[in-house]
Amino acid sequence: MLAKNPVFHGRSKHIDVRYHFLRNLTKDGVVDMKFCGTYDQLADIMTKPLKLDQFEKFRKQLGVQVAED
Repeated sequence: MLAKNPVFHGRSKHIDVRYHFLRNLTKDGVVDMKFCGTYDQLADIMTKPLKLDQFEKFRKQLGVQVAED
């Protein structure tokens, strides 16, 4: 991961400045980056269709409740 090992390579010079900003925050201990697998991507609820169990898991994490009649 480039965030923890900032070794310069020819390809890394084209990485967006915003990424280097996050790398510095990680180095300074302000941000802790952790791997998040596909099954745990909370943003997916807003971007693609999900299986019912995954949808309900994310809905609960967001605190969204089913409206009762």
